[in-house]
Amino acid sequence: MNNLIQHIFEKIEELSPIHAKKLKKNLAGFDDLYYERANAFLHKYNQFLMKNDKTMDYAIDCYLKMNADMLAETIDFAHTGKYSSSKFEEVNKRVYANPETMAYYMHGLLLSQFLWKHHYQVYDYYINTLPTYATQVKNYLEIGAGHGLFISKAIEILDPQTRFTVVDVSPTSIDLAKNFIEEGRIHFILSDILDFSEESCYDFVSMGEVLEHVEEPLQLLEKIRIMLTPEGTVFVTTPTNAPSIDHIYLFRNVKEIQALIHEAGFEIVSEQHFLTEDVSLERAEKLNVSIMYGAFLKKRKTNIS
Repeated sequence: MNNLIQHIFEKIEELSPIHAKKLKKNLAGFDDLYYERANAFLHKYNQFLMKNDKTMDYAIDCYLKMNADMLAETIDFAHTGKYSSSKFEEVNKRVYANPETMAYYMHGLLLSQFLWKHHYQVYDYYINTLPTYATQVKNYLEIGAGHGLFISKAIEILDPQTRFTVVDVSPTSIDLAKNFIEEGRIHFILSDILDFSEESCYDFVSMGEVLEHVEEPLQLLEKIRIMLTPEGTVFVTTPTNAPSIDHIYLFRNVKEIQALIHEAGFEIVSEQHFLTEDVSLERAEKLNVSIMYGAFLKKRKTNIS
């Protein structure tokens, strides 16, 4: 375990020993490649923090604050069976348009990329599969700037002439991604994707954990289908039963996600399920434990757009 990872675990163990125990259990089965990737990411992230007069301890505090928010949301979800917000206007005011909240939330998510088993597994799935489409992608769109990790990897994998665009509703998220990636080839656009309009179509659209943030995910998928070239590909992830401060749309099981994808006019080329807890898929579905779903999609040939 390298020094940065060791420091993070020791600090979390000091501040939240129960959570640290869970993290260590979840990550125990990972191989050397995980630690190689985590080390490279954390080194870059630490440099980014120092450049912005912050420390890794600041990021750890953000991560634990994000976890505390999620625990509160989970307790409420267990009692009500619903997410605390159902309207975009609510979460936009409470989260996306609130720079202080977005700052700790985004830094928390950055750390979760290599602290949460399912987040790392999604990343692994993405970077292992994306090269399959590398020669076909000339115009790449990412919906949701997030932490910038996925698009930074896409820049490494895809052709140097590929055009990269990111659309996000949060100025804080865009600013953080810009500074973290430090890549001049990306065109960042501040916009709700449903309001976004551009004449060109995209060969590849990446949309990680966005469907649960909108009131009408079918409308979003249908818009993406229109924006996609005839042979284009979509990479999408979304969780079931995952209460959070900015989650709106509740998927109760994987079948609901698959049904929505088909209704929107897509076919599933490849899919994976990633468990957020150390239980079987059957038990996760029975107990409403969150499952992260990821898939690569193509337009269904019977649909013309």
